[in-house]
Amino acid sequence: MEKLEFECYTLSPLDGRYGFIKDQLKDYFSEYALVKYRVYVEIQWLKFLLENIDCEILSKFDKNTISKIEEIATNFGYEDFKKIKEIEGVTRHDVKAVEYYIDSRLRDLGYDELQSFVHIGCTSEDINNTSYASMIKHGLEDVWLPKAKEFANIIDGLANQYKDVAMLAHTHGQPATPTTIGKEFKVYAYRLKSSIQNIEDIKIKAKFNGATGNYSAILTAFPNVDWPATAKKFVEDYLGLTFNPLTTQIESHDYTCHILDGIRHFNNVLVDLDVDMWLYISMEYFKQIPVKGEVGSSTMPHKVNPIRFENSEANVDMSNNICMALSNKLPKSRMQRDLSDSSSQRNLGLAFGYSLQAINETKNGLAKCVINEEKLASDLNEKWEVLAEPIQTMLRKYGIADAYDQLKALTRGKNISKEAIMEFANGLDVLSEEDRQTLLDMTPASYIGVANQLADIEL
Repeated sequence: MEKLEFECYTLSPLDGRYGFIKDQLKDYFSEYALVKYRVYVEIQWLKFLLENIDCEILSKFDKNTISKIEEIATNFGYEDFKKIKEIEGVTRHDVKAVEYYIDSRLRDLGYDELQSFVHIGCTSEDINNTSYASMIKHGLEDVWLPKAKEFANIIDGLANQYKDVAMLAHTHGQPATPTTIGKEFKVYAYRLKSSIQNIEDIKIKAKFNGATGNYSAILTAFPNVDWPATAKKFVEDYLGLTFNPLTTQIESHDYTCHILDGIRHFNNVLVDLDVDMWLYISMEYFKQIPVKGEVGSSTMPHKVNPIRFENSEANVDMSNNICMALSNKLPKSRMQRDLSDSSSQRNLGLAFGYSLQAINETKNGLAKCVINEEKLASDLNEKWEVLAEPIQTMLRKYGIADAYDQLKALTRGKNISKEAIMEFANGLDVLSEEDRQTLLDMTPASYIGVANQLADIEL
């Protein structure tokens, strides 16, 4: 089936229209990835037993040949996945199918004596929770975090590039104390990087303690082993995860919820930027570079629409709603186990994928934008009333109790000319000559405080 024909029948745009997102995540969140990680965990468990458990059968095994067993996981491919799915068609149990597949591979290698140790002491959730934890860990480290950091660095770069470009600020949608474009980008860079750090600080946890979390089965077979300590060693040293010592049959999914909530927070910062950019474009503070061949409207030829930022909003909504649905569902399980989390977890890739697509859309939207210096200067020059703030603040220094009210009477709800502001400032005899001159030299464009310095803060 050719690519276009495949795309036309997909249900999710991440599989079709945005297929490049699927290509980035397929090794971490696809059905194939889940099965591959299950094989990886089962093989790591067998390797761990061979290297750490004192048992007559295990002790006879030549430890120098463990690499041959590891190749069952490291060389895993589509044909192996297909075989497991064929077994599952008979067993109707996905994890048991993995166990039977590994048994057959061990027979092929001549290691029949090890078959009984595949999945020994395990419940399916021991394999599933460690597989999903590994998928999330690697999906974050290899794909989502690098993309998020790259985007945050782009915003940080824009902050530096535009740190001295003055802009009329708007609070409540009304003209307010001027700022710089660079400083406003810096605010977003700081927020994005903070949210990324919060996600990185979350410990990705896993359990390996049997059917109801008490090591009952494996303790029966090996009563002299400290299984909580042994399981911790396996989870942390062999899988690179953080051990969760207290669970029911399932790992509680709390860390997953924290990660999803972290992604949702990052998304919300991103969409806040999207909305601001959309508004700045509508105010003509930014111009969009037309792309040859693109059409902005089916009927209005002049249109260059901010569609990238709008598309980002839509993808943020999709990611956030999936994050929220999973975060609401996963912490809840009836008594020691129910299976409702299993179907839910299969949608983890969508939460990551729609977030990545939102990042791409915003990134592409920003690449088409350039500042409109003429419009920025014009708006600043038309709003001399914003200097009412520094004037009344200067008067307060001299003990003028009604300073605010004086400037309110002069400026509130009015468009004040440069001449009117200068005339008022020049008549303030209470001020020292130096302070009066400070006000007379001030313009809306120069009244930016330390905005350019804030844009230079190293994050």
